[in-house]
Amino acid sequence: MRTILSSATSIDVVPNDPPDIEFAGLGRDARALLEALPAAVYLTDADGSIVYFNEAAAELWGHRPALGTSSWCGSWRLFWPDGRPMAHDECPMAVALRERRQIRGAEAAAERPDGTRIPFLAFPTPIFDAERNLVGGINMLLDVSDRKAADKAGQLLAALVESSQDAIVSKDLNGIIQTWNRGAERLFGYASEEAVGKPVSILIPDDHADEEPDILRRIRSGERVETYETVRRRKDGSLVDVSLTVSPVKDQNGRIVGASKIARDITERKRAEEQQKLLVREIKHRIKNTLATVQAIARQTLSNASRDELDAFAGRLQALAGAHDLLTSENWNRAPLSDVVDRAIGAFDDVATERFLVDGQNEVWIDAEKSSGLTMVLHELATNAIKYGALSNDSGRVEIAWETRPEKDRLHLEFRWKEIGGPPVKAPARRGFGSSLIERAIQGESSTTRLDFDPDGLRFTLEMTL
Repeated sequence: MRTILSSATSIDVVPNDPPDIEFAGLGRDARALLEALPAAVYLTDADGSIVYFNEAAAELWGHRPALGTSSWCGSWRLFWPDGRPMAHDECPMAVALRERRQIRGAEAAAERPDGTRIPFLAFPTPIFDAERNLVGGINMLLDVSDRKAADKAGQLLAALVESSQDAIVSKDLNGIIQTWNRGAERLFGYASEEAVGKPVSILIPDDHADEEPDILRRIRSGERVETYETVRRRKDGSLVDVSLTVSPVKDQNGRIVGASKIARDITERKRAEEQQKLLVREIKHRIKNTLATVQAIARQTLSNASRDELDAFAGRLQALAGAHDLLTSENWNRAPLSDVVDRAIGAFDDVATERFLVDGQNEVWIDAEKSSGLTMVLHELATNAIKYGALSNDSGRVEIAWETRPEKDRLHLEFRWKEIGGPPVKAPARRGFGSSLIERAIQGESSTTRLDFDPDGLRFTLEMTL
């Protein structure tokens, strides 16, 4: 079969093996030129039968249509941009041939045999001979899948930004507001048209004015400003507590052109924190009053006890008070082990601190019950060391150390108290209250204690699962 494309040229059509092409003065290199194009290109005769397509077209269509029998477009199926089926005689190439005019950027979607759809833009052009007779057409299809995906992602991002409860604002490198979402309207009180184009400093109180120049400096250097808490000013002049995160915005060339800010209202959280602090102060006050009352009652009740016994009892109460104070100031239900140790040995300020050698991991936390028990144990150990052990002379010392190791899905803690350089140690003839407290204060299903009266110095070991 031979299809005439102009008065001087023709195309020999051989299925699956298109020959060299000559038309419209391009010469025999036309086929090589079309094959080299990354865009899908195909040719039809005047009736719309496809007489040639390049490899890019076959890839876009997902198959190789039979030359001379497929009409207007090689797509398996066609669809309008809104998803409605499109008949092949409604496609841009059919319209261009029928109406004898160029069409530029008509949008459609091609469905491949495997069911995937490829959105494309079509640029069909009719071809005429010297006498203006229609002899065929050429069409170029541009795959816009990436653009569509980017548009969809952009639309989704825009919807997320607009529906966010947080204030999301963008600004240029001069601090001028560029975009303003509904969350920003709710938080700060300015409508979008009131804020866009204004300096972001309209939101910054005078006593926080130094923040913005520092933020812009860090953004220009490509640095992200991690979430921090600050104060901003609303349209009505009232102040609001916010957490703020600022990130650089780059253009398509990778240049930093501005910044995006996410501001979250933390007023309720701040109010809750203040209420918690008030409650904690009240708890501390009540605990201290209760322990003071217990101490006064004990002194009256134990009037026949020795001074040492009364002092020991009072010291234990103070240690317990210190444990509660640590818990309520740091956390409701746990405390850092390093703070527990520091608080316990800090009560003995008459002993040089360098005689306590502490070596442990600061990130270890223990629960409230264990921290209270350990505080009491350390108080007893230190009291005993000062009276009878390593701290009863001028050269002894105490080594306190702990370490952790993984154990299944939890951590195993080993805590050690070791006395060095004190008088020789021997086991007491009977176990007093202090020894019993040391061995039993923190025993349980997940912990064990051991007290060794080594002649070279007292040893205490605690092992527990965290």
